[in-house]
Amino acid sequence: MTTAIESSDLPVQGPVAPDKPWFVYLVRAANGSLYCGISDDPVRRFAKHQSGKGARFFLSSPAVALVYTEACRDKGEALRQERLIKKLRKSAKECLVASAAQVHQPG
Repeated sequence: MTTAIESSDLPVQGPVAPDKPWFVYLVRAANGSLYCGISDDPVRRFAKHQSGKGARFFLSSPAVALVYTEACRDKGEALRQERLIKKLRKSAKECLVASAAQVHQPG
C-alpha cells in the first residue's frame, strides 16, 4: 500500500516568505538574441544559464548578460508579464532593455 506525502511532511529549507517578489528577466545570448524568463532570484538564475544548467535556449548560443529585470508581486503576475513580453517584437524588447539601461546609468 502506498501513502501520499503531505506537503507539511516535507522539510522546509529556510524561512518561507509569502510576499517574496518574483521577477521577469531578459538575458542576452552571444548571438544577440534575447531570452525571457521568470525567477525569484534572477541573478542566481542567470548564473545557472551561464553554467549550462539553465534553459536549453542557450545550448546554441551562451548567455552573456542579464540585461533587464522587472519585479512582480508574485509568481502569477510574473508569469503573466513574461507571456506579454514574449509576445513583443524584438525591437520592443530592445526598448525595454534600453529603458532599463538608462535607469541604471549614473548622472
